[in-house]
Amino acid sequence: MMFTLGELVQQTSSLAVSAFGFSGRTSRALIATESGGQNFVSLSLNGGRNGLNRSGSGSSLISSSNGIGSKAINRGAPLVVRAAESATPTKPQQKYPGEKKGFVEEMRFVAMKLHTKDQAKEGEKKSDSPPVAKWDPTIQGFLKFLVNNKVIYDCMEEIVEKAAYPAYAHFRNTGLERSAALAKDLDWLKSQGHEIPAPAEEGTSYAELLKNLSETDPPAFICHFYNVYFAHSAGGRMIGRKVCESVLDGKELEFYKWEGDLQALLSAVKEKLNLVAENWTREEKNHCLEQTELSFKYSGKLLRLIIS
Repeated sequence: MMFTLGELVQQTSSLAVSAFGFSGRTSRALIATESGGQNFVSLSLNGGRNGLNRSGSGSSLISSSNGIGSKAINRGAPLVVRAAESATPTKPQQKYPGEKKGFVEEMRFVAMKLHTKDQAKEGEKKSDSPPVAKWDPTIQGFLKFLVNNKVIYDCMEEIVEKAAYPAYAHFRNTGLERSAALAKDLDWLKSQGHEIPAPAEEGTSYAELLKNLSETDPPAFICHFYNVYFAHSAGGRMIGRKVCESVLDGKELEFYKWEGDLQALLSAVKEKLNLVAENWTREEKNHCLEQTELSFKYSGKLLRLIIS
């Protein structure tokens, strides 16, 4: 393979070069390295023996990270470099939607695609049930929903408090916690004469999954953590308020209230999630994203309790 000097500096793989032979002046060439960095090197011309090095004269060999070497031959202008063997072209790195904004944006993108069109404009999933606007909620179903959500939030808060993995400690006292708010709501509902049901399989099985993932698979757990808290602060809050209007005469429960600016709380947690994900490999990030559908499956079961 033959390269002119101009072509050489455009290669994305670094080449070990030695024994440039021409005379008359010293030139500086910009060599693009395999990692994307750039090095200036001098072509020093001293009589019949010249070298490629960082300063001064003398023959030298600059080795490449991939072990590919080259040799220079001078047969007049233009200078030609012959590669000892061709470099393997580097495959363009795959881009992921939202990647430039941080990993939370990647999670959001995947989550939005799993919505239906009536839930979100980015939604791609076909609906297998009536839209929320056509639901006929019952107080008994809503009580089941609240009780089983408390099981989930109790579990989440216990996990980050114990922090089997140090990264979980970032998510203590975020202001998004819902367990205490749900406890107040259930106490109030009981005081109104409603019988509080026991937790059902929809809540206990999901809590057990979360506990296991938190101990064995942190990226998977983080996916569920993100979807549980962020979904509740968006669509979950909207649905809850509509249900409250229907079965509680508009009484707004503590479950749907946050102390302080909710958007500021969410932004702070987003930063922490992005920080944690910075240490992950691309494979770990993809594994996390793959958990989104399972998270939606469990949250869907919980939501449907409202109309049970």
